Amino acid sequence: VQLQASGGGSVQAGGSLRLSCAASGFTLGSAHMAWFRQAPGKEREFVAAIRRSGGATVYTDSVKGRIVISRDNDKNTLFLQMNSLKPEDTAVYYCAASFRLVLPGFGVRDFDSWGQGTLVTVSS
Repeated sequence: VQLQASGGGSVQAGGSLRLSCAASGFTLGSAHMAWFRQAPGKEREFVAAIRRSGGATVYTDSVKGRIVISRDNDKNTLFLQMNSLKPEDTAVYYCAASFRLVLPGFGVRDFDSWGQGTLVTVSS
């Protein structure tokens, strides 16, 4: 199982970025997928998830209305479209996969495999 995140970069506040996470070794649709982020000096936090059955999405409150998680099962790739970016969105963003039948929660320990992270920097 491998997850390869990409698409990070530096943008000004109000700008947009699209992160990608290429999955290999498993079928994307068979896993619950999520994005987490970790700002300097802070713990890794949940951003968004998409469930494996039905594709229902969940977002942390601070990103609702600005960020959209999606997946392309044909390309086996997970996406995170980020709009109206704020300086507080600055962090390393990680994609993660959970292979459990039912996703118990949205904590770091609820996910089994992690990508290497991609840095997003938002300047004011």
